[in-house]
Amino acid sequence: MGEAAAAGAASPRLNILFGVTGGIAAYKAVHAIRGLVLEGHHVHVVATEAALRFVGKPTLEAISRNPVHSDVYEGVAEVRHVALGQAADVIVIAPATANTIAKLAMGIADDLLGNSVLASTAPLVIAPAMHTEMWQHPATVANVELLRQRGATIVGPAVGQLTGSDSGPGRLVEPEEVVEAALAAVGPGDLAGRSIVVTAGGTREPIDPVRFVGNRSTGRQGVALAIAASRRGADVTLVLANAEVPAPAGMTVVPVSSTAELQAAVTDAAASADVVVMAAAVADYRPASVAEAKIKKDSQGDTLALELVRNPDILAELSAQRRPGQLVVGFAAETEGDDAERLRLGREKVTRKGCDFLVLNRVGWAEGFATEGNSVTMLNSAGTIVGEASGSKVSVANRILDLLI
Repeated sequence: MGEAAAAGAASPRLNILFGVTGGIAAYKAVHAIRGLVLEGHHVHVVATEAALRFVGKPTLEAISRNPVHSDVYEGVAEVRHVALGQAADVIVIAPATANTIAKLAMGIADDLLGNSVLASTAPLVIAPAMHTEMWQHPATVANVELLRQRGATIVGPAVGQLTGSDSGPGRLVEPEEVVEAALAAVGPGDLAGRSIVVTAGGTREPIDPVRFVGNRSTGRQGVALAIAASRRGADVTLVLANAEVPAPAGMTVVPVSSTAELQAAVTDAAASADVVVMAAAVADYRPASVAEAKIKKDSQGDTLALELVRNPDILAELSAQRRPGQLVVGFAAETEGDDAERLRLGREKVTRKGCDFLVLNRVGWAEGFATEGNSVTMLNSAGTIVGEASGSKVSVANRILDLLI
């Protein structure tokens, strides 16, 4: 427990004040809050009375893992109407109604949310949601422009189906966009100015034009690492092999398929990188020969023999070739169920590969691959445990980055 806590001590966990106002789109706020919490941030919700008509306090408290505040006269002894805003690293309001936007523009503080905004110097992110006519009304247009001039970030609105049968601009953006805007508003993080290469997914070795030898890696953990590093200010190159998750925006993405292609791409990118993270599941073997046409079962009989040859050890090569000051991080997925034996295998691997750190995790039929969560142990080059992390793959990604910093 102590080692895990030490590994996460330097993490840039944000105090996020999340304002929810009264609109049908308030249900999306629940998903945005959940996204921020899963990334390891502290989220404190301030809901207007109207918002609580759409989403109940128990839901917001369960998702945010903190009490929900709504009354300006609560917590008077701790001066809560000022303290919440002062403690915030960023304030997010989603959905923001036309009424809320008007009050923010005029500096009206007749509720807890308005007081909190005025008491804060943190970046302000506003995600409007209203009917098209309200969004396009000259008063709203002027209020939004005034807030922009003061430095507020306006996210959306999106164009789409609104409440009822009408459609047009005014729809709240998706929760993922709210999360992205909130984190981007804080500015460059603790990896600003660093160049990081991440590999993700699983390589596939062709047997013929339609078949391959592969593995069950979906790329979720590697992609989570790339996204987390980018959000913390790094210049990220993601070498992506056959992932089952979308390629993220905001970074250089190099698609590859086979081990040979991944080797060429990561070797090229690593030449100028500060950190290389080999999170991809790389095939250990490939077919000795590849058929030019589809292999027909009628011509093979009841059995088919494949001769496999060993692939290059990319992690060991990167470790041997690294520049002074460059960090190389490997991953080791093991099915061994015994913790002590799995740790022994990890220590052998980090010595054999020569990397600076090794992220060791257990995989199996129902864990590790194709799951939302992960549990890892981090070893240094001497085989010493320097960190542990479990939870969502985004949370685990941030713990790994904490260790590198």
